[in-house]
Amino acid sequence: MSSNIVVPEVGESIVDARIAKWLRKEGDVVSAGDPLVELETDKIDLEVSAPQGGVLTRIDRKDGDDVKVGEVLGVIDEAAAGAGPHPSADRSSGSSDRSSGSSDPEKTMRSSGSLDPEKTDRSAGSSDPGKIADSSKTRATPAARKAAEEHEVDLSRVRGSGDAGRVMRRDVEAASAAPSDAPAATAPRPASTVSSDGAAEQAPPAPASKAAKARPSAPSVEPVDRPVGDRSEERVRMSKRRATIARRLVEAQSTAAMLSTFNEVDMSAVMALRARHKQPFKERHGVGLGIASFFVKASVGALREFPRINAEIQGDEMVLKRYFDIGVAVGASEGLVVPVLRDVDRMSFAQIEKQIRDFARRAEDGTLALSDLKGGTFTITNGGVFGSLLSTPILNPPQVGILGLHKIQERPIALNGQVVVRPMMYMALTYDHRIVDGSEAVRFLVRVKELVEDPAALLLE
Repeated sequence: MSSNIVVPEVGESIVDARIAKWLRKEGDVVSAGDPLVELETDKIDLEVSAPQGGVLTRIDRKDGDDVKVGEVLGVIDEAAAGAGPHPSADRSSGSSDRSSGSSDPEKTMRSSGSLDPEKTDRSAGSSDPGKIADSSKTRATPAARKAAEEHEVDLSRVRGSGDAGRVMRRDVEAASAAPSDAPAATAPRPASTVSSDGAAEQAPPAPASKAAKARPSAPSVEPVDRPVGDRSEERVRMSKRRATIARRLVEAQSTAAMLSTFNEVDMSAVMALRARHKQPFKERHGVGLGIASFFVKASVGALREFPRINAEIQGDEMVLKRYFDIGVAVGASEGLVVPVLRDVDRMSFAQIEKQIRDFARRAEDGTLALSDLKGGTFTITNGGVFGSLLSTPILNPPQVGILGLHKIQERPIALNGQVVVRPMMYMALTYDHRIVDGSEAVRFLVRVKELVEDPAALLLE
């Protein structure tokens, strides 16, 4: 009996995917549940497993192809399994892919735990027995273990990009292809000889012909020894997520009447409050008190007063939302994602800080769920963590407002007739001018400023 390998339904907002890499080839014997192919979507990456045991008799779509949900990728034939090798056999050299003393490395990994992906990096393998032991505990796909053995890569030092930090085959191949520290070749130098005292000297020129002697000699030009620069080019296809980001940003600029307004906020009160309560807050809640929670709370207070900034346009109607789901932009290695804090008006400062840190960790690990990314009524993005002093954020459709935070920088300001130095931050609000008036946007930003500069007022909100 044969069974089709199909693109699974991942979520209602995902209708297509891209084949990142086939992990098996035609003719391979597989068991039910074995990972067969890696798929890349605009939100998450996933593996498609074998629906039954048998032989992979046909692959219909190749690496790099774009496919739709429900589309057939290949076929597994159960009847042909009897003639093939055991799926754990090494298809290239006949050696076993599984470690000695365990018939199922995936069970071993699940029972023994995994390394923290935040503390690992990509590197070549090592002969250190301690590191080999760590490698056996690393969560990795069978294909990744196979590739690690072939390329002599230490799995314990590879950062996984799969679910829950699981090491994928592509991670191992990237670690194997990392540039070495071998010295670059030097450019050729003019021929020289070595004198009796060891000093290098130029070789004497060849005798000139009589005709050459008769002509006036041109001024001699010393050869310039310049290193040859790297002028190579590399063509890299955008990932599914990066292509989606590009498309949505262009759509936002072409469909919304975007305008930005700016203000600055004195962070003195927030910084002083954090200094007083930083340690007790962490001891009580197990998380540090950052600045993000202050702006999230301040945004909710301002959105209550200006509800059209917490709305969206549907046709010729404005949908005014009475709940507050605030998206927090997180920059991960695979691209920007915006996980959403649900009903943030009901959350405490500690809950907000914990959730944001969890989002940042899972965004880098690639373990955010689709439910984390859906919806959102307003977005906050903080370019200040990268050193940005001022920027104009782009809307996250269908939202009509986004607040941009920036670097906190000590600057001289005039206060009560005197020049004082204060920790200041520029804020930017980009809004859709189709339903948000300029005065409304300006007053919204002023209200955020007032609430942040007087943190006690946030408790009243």
